[in-house]
Amino acid sequence: MNKNEQEIMDVLFREGRPLSRTEIVKLSVDKSWKDSSIHILLNSLLKKGAIREAGFIKTGRSYGRIFEPTETSEDYYAELLANAAKKTSLPLFLSKLFNSQDIGKETIQELESIINKKKRDLE
Repeated sequence: MNKNEQEIMDVLFREGRPLSRTEIVKLSVDKSWKDSSIHILLNSLLKKGAIREAGFIKTGRSYGRIFEPTETSEDYYAELLANAAKKTSLPLFLSKLFNSQDIGKETIQELESIINKKKRDLE
């Protein structure tokens, strides 16, 4: 997934509803792509299975497709992180990630619970 496609996915996740091409362009603040590229980017995301057509909406005298993600934002970002983690040491990757975030005691307890469950599953 390239940066431009990621920006479109971020808009779709943020809005939480199917969007038309025009809406995606309007809602994409600080985008790094040109408005005229939206068709190419959406087709690429469709081909990759990251989004799907969710129906049609009337725009003026014609109809346009609306699009939605094929998975939740949590699943999507988890897959991105998992792919990034494959390129380095997982403990080092997680250490850098934890140090770059403001992680509180409650989150650490949740993470410990997840790790302990994984340990039990492996026994």
